[in-house]
Amino acid sequence: MELLENQLTVKISTLPNAGKGLFTKKAIIKGDKIVEYTGKITTWKEVEHTEGTNPYIFYVNKNHVIDASKDESSIAKYANDARGLTRITGLVNNTEFVEEGTRVFLIATKDIPKGGEIFVGYGKEYWDTVKFNMKIDKDAAAKKAAGTKKKKKKAKK
Repeated sequence: MELLENQLTVKISTLPNAGKGLFTKKAIIKGDKIVEYTGKITTWKEVEHTEGTNPYIFYVNKNHVIDASKDESSIAKYANDARGLTRITGLVNNTEFVEEGTRVFLIATKDIPKGGEIFVGYGKEYWDTVKFNMKIDKDAAAKKAAGTKKKKKKAKK
């Protein structure tokens, strides 16, 4: 079966604050193999984790990790999770990641109309990591703000 990557386009997502999204130029039927998740192949030890903020890593196994962060031709990375941090009533995931050996594909779990956005679940572990990193960022910002206030108070004395 031929992949549908030539029938896909990247534009602003319908999910607020999600950035870019992946859309189809033609109707997709449930069960269609849409696009392969591609990128630099590396090991878990060697992959660029970028302080835990690289959202484009797909872990197949410890010796085969796909890092799509710097691969401009990898359009599968633009499929957002409709059940992530921002949820819109009526938007649901309509594809799933399917591993075939060390290759990973997006497969339609529902019919997707022409012009529809492609959504895929990232998994609980992904969102737990995002929430953890957001908490660290928030705590660091609060500490920095508190330090700034202390410095300002000292300057007034």
